[in-house]
Amino acid sequence: MLRASVEANSETVDLNAIVDGSVSSGIEHGAELTAFAEVLVTHSDELPAARQAIVDLMGEGALVDAAGTVANFQRMVRIADGIGIPIDERMAEASGDLRSQLGLERYGSATNTVRAAGA
Repeated sequence: MLRASVEANSETVDLNAIVDGSVSSGIEHGAELTAFAEVLVTHSDELPAARQAIVDLMGEGALVDAAGTVANFQRMVRIADGIGIPIDERMAEASGDLRSQLGLERYGSATNTVRAAGA
């Protein structure tokens, strides 16, 4: 979804930042948004500071949007992992290079997904 929105807006980002914290995504306030997402899903004690950083940089509305986005993705991943939703052919083909580039198969949750043929 991020890749599609970036292309639709003719923006340039480095999606490697998703899996490598030393890489800048090129997204405005990307480092702060990434830090917020990380501490939110890991239940870190740094969550209050990460929330405040978002509010200070982008406002309270952005904090609500960021929290909703992180929570939605967590929900989708947990449901998919829980019931083993297989990746369909269309998505396997569309995301193959990106999944390979980012090394997503190395994550433990990748084993929870039954792969479609050719995935």
